[in-house]
Amino acid sequence: MTTYARTEPTDQEPDIRARPPLVREFLLVAGLFLAYKLGRRAANGHVEEAFRNAGNVWDLERALHLPGEGAVQGLLLHSQPLIQAANTYYAAVHFPATALFLAWLYWRRPLHYLRSRRVLAVLTGGALVLHLVFPLAPPRMLPAAGLVDTGQVYGPTVYGATPATDTMANQFAAMPSLHVGWAVMVAVGLIAATRSRWRWLWLLHPAITLLVVVATANHYWLDAIVVVAMLAVALAALRMPGNRMDADARTGVSARTDAMLTDGGSRTYVAASPPARIPADIVVPAQAPAEAHVRAPADTGAGR
Repeated sequence: MTTYARTEPTDQEPDIRARPPLVREFLLVAGLFLAYKLGRRAANGHVEEAFRNAGNVWDLERALHLPGEGAVQGLLLHSQPLIQAANTYYAAVHFPATALFLAWLYWRRPLHYLRSRRVLAVLTGGALVLHLVFPLAPPRMLPAAGLVDTGQVYGPTVYGATPATDTMANQFAAMPSLHVGWAVMVAVGLIAATRSRWRWLWLLHPAITLLVVVATANHYWLDAIVVVAMLAVALAALRMPGNRMDADARTGVSARTDAMLTDGGSRTYVAASPPARIPADIVVPAQAPAEAHVRAPADTGAGR
């Protein structure tokens, strides 16, 4: 008996068996988000410590010869529509982009969704701990920085005019920048989960986000550097499935079998038709059961 199995690229259709229950995931993600928001509120109120830490961060950046945040802000302040666009990007893109990223992965790449959700949870939890132990006033509040609070001056803004009494957000949680961390994770996740030649353009999202958070004086350079380091640790601890999937594609072995054809012989083959570099007519012997005796077909001399 000869059996042929045709395989497809691993990224063509989602493996619905790996997709967790929707209601459970919605409640889990919503619960994590609520816990984070409440945790940030609990970290509020450390005004003196936050400004002391801000001065130390500013001095450290100058000692490290990092470019001044004011130089970036000055580029945008020449155009009011441009700085308002930056404020809008800061206020309106952060959460929706991450939510859409998770929703798309959940529907189209369930394995990538599971790992991305775990990485985001670990990163956000670590950020919350740092917010609690290291309150930090953003550069827009630091007199030594001499920066403009573009949100308050030009709008729109997500923060209250009086940081110490802001009931909507903890404005002393600049370190690390989750705007940058989540944006980098969105780009990394989409690059790993897709195969388009244009997928590297997703890196524009974290690049624009970095420009925006610095130009609007909401974050220091070090806020972004720290969160990227934290994300790298989280990604290393919770490995993305991209490497394994790429290995499967190179060997021509896919997770899904499309068809089987049986013609009554005693040998079994798997014919792989991967997306790249392996000819479709290559035949790979499938592993026979341990107790089965596999015989070569008799040479009948037919066709000579």
